[in-house]
Amino acid sequence: MDVRRRQAKPVTAASTDAGELMKPHLKKEEEEVETNLKASDALPLPLCLTNAFFFTMFFSAMYYLLLRWREKIRTTTPLHVVTLSELAALVSLIASVIYLLGFFGIDFVQTLISRPNWDVEYENPDQFLLQEDSRSGTCTTLGCAVPPPAQKILPLVPPQPSKAAALPVPDMKTTTAAVSLTQEDEEIIQSVVSGKTPSYSLESKLGDCKRAASIRREALQRLTGKSLEGLPLDGFDYESILGQCCEMPIGYVQLPVGIAGPLMLDGREYMVPMATTEGCLVASTNRGCKAILASGGATSVLMRDGMTRAPVVRFATAKRAAELKFYVEDTDNFQTLSHAFNKSSRFARLQSIQCAIAGKNLYMRFSCSTGDAMGMNMVSKGVQNVLDFLQDDFPDMDVIGISGNFCADKKPAAVNWIEGRGKSVVCEAIIKEEIVKKVLKTEVAALVELNMLKNLTGSAMAGALGGFNAHASNIVSAVYIATGQDPAQNVESSHCITMMEAVNDGKDLHVSVTMPSIEVKTLVHVTSFTPHNPKKSNKNKRSNLVQCMLLFVLYVVALVHS
Repeated sequence: MDVRRRQAKPVTAASTDAGELMKPHLKKEEEEVETNLKASDALPLPLCLTNAFFFTMFFSAMYYLLLRWREKIRTTTPLHVVTLSELAALVSLIASVIYLLGFFGIDFVQTLISRPNWDVEYENPDQFLLQEDSRSGTCTTLGCAVPPPAQKILPLVPPQPSKAAALPVPDMKTTTAAVSLTQEDEEIIQSVVSGKTPSYSLESKLGDCKRAASIRREALQRLTGKSLEGLPLDGFDYESILGQCCEMPIGYVQLPVGIAGPLMLDGREYMVPMATTEGCLVASTNRGCKAILASGGATSVLMRDGMTRAPVVRFATAKRAAELKFYVEDTDNFQTLSHAFNKSSRFARLQSIQCAIAGKNLYMRFSCSTGDAMGMNMVSKGVQNVLDFLQDDFPDMDVIGISGNFCADKKPAAVNWIEGRGKSVVCEAIIKEEIVKKVLKTEVAALVELNMLKNLTGSAMAGALGGFNAHASNIVSAVYIATGQDPAQNVESSHCITMMEAVNDGKDLHVSVTMPSIEVKTLVHVTSFTPHNPKKSNKNKRSNLVQCMLLFVLYVVALVHS
């Protein structure tokens, strides 16, 4: 029977006031809470010893049954013929499995001791029901206070402000929260939603980047009907990205940054930052760094360092395009073109020009050293200077684009895999046999075979272009984001081939990674905000170090995850 439908028993004259009637029940509940039994109270031994007992029983019974099973197979004894000892082992195994499945027996033992609090059924629920007092006295006589009539239950939704009330207009430079919008902000939001005010012009009109982001965010929510509550807004300096990193911001995302290392490279130890949301990525990379460190470290070689840009020009005939190709590739003219190119920057130095013809279109791939900078803008300015110089001798040349995708930037391309772009690096290390077994938990021969079948043969079967590795892009992306690089250049920067070979009579493992197109910067100017703005070192150029660090982190992942 439903307790709530049962009629209440009348309160006798000997009953005390309402406050006294509830006290025994409250005391009883307090006593039940204090005397609530724990699961471990029913165990004959302490919980830690009981867990150890069942663990030991589980593995012992399993080991014994496996031995008996193997012996029966050898002697062709039927498996259903069970001895007394085998039967006892089966019972012990089942009991230990039940205990372990119950999370160390807590769930099962708890059901034997007491029921959950929400399943308790009171034997006499009538004792907790009170009949409405029929006496004419006020509620004060019963020991309770009556709230004044003015106090009412407040609604969950806050009352709307009166339309006649005029809201104060804050200063234009005052930071306003997205939750509390002023009348002026509301008018601007309506103007953005209706299309009268362009969203990109809010910063220049308001003069407050934070306020502009808040208004743009609210306008977007109204336009799409989707909530952006999960996207953080506060706690970011929007002034620092104005005109530099991101246009029309509405918030920012948070990424955890882990650290792997120390990584022993060329006799020095480095700590590698990684920004990722993939679990176990930093941990496995750190384990690879541990294996390298324990084996004496790794060595690296920077083979090439040159950023490329390839404009596309068009002529009326293919013959004229070929004439320009011969002129550009002539070594006698290289010094003249180099002088025009190098005027764009005191760091830019033209290295080579590679041409390709497609009909009457000519693609010229300029390669130049850029120092510690990425060099995209630097090489583009130098190319423009050369095109202006060539325009005098080839007035019929029509410049179609400053970049003709023969560079090739942010796209997988064979020209980058073969010729290289950015930093071309190779690293190698010898991992000792005991380190492979102890740290990497595998064998040298198994790693060599897996690398051949997976990273080499498997990638060739898939028609991979520069993807002869385990997952180089995973680490490149994590390091790029953590160090303020361009994540989009992960495409060509992840070109990597991993080689493994057994050396020293098959005992040790020689591992090498070759990456021909790592594109990074170690000197940041105005293209990044404060957290990603490292200071330039006067001791040496850090380009080689960063490239080697990135490269060998890829080696670590290729080694550990193979």
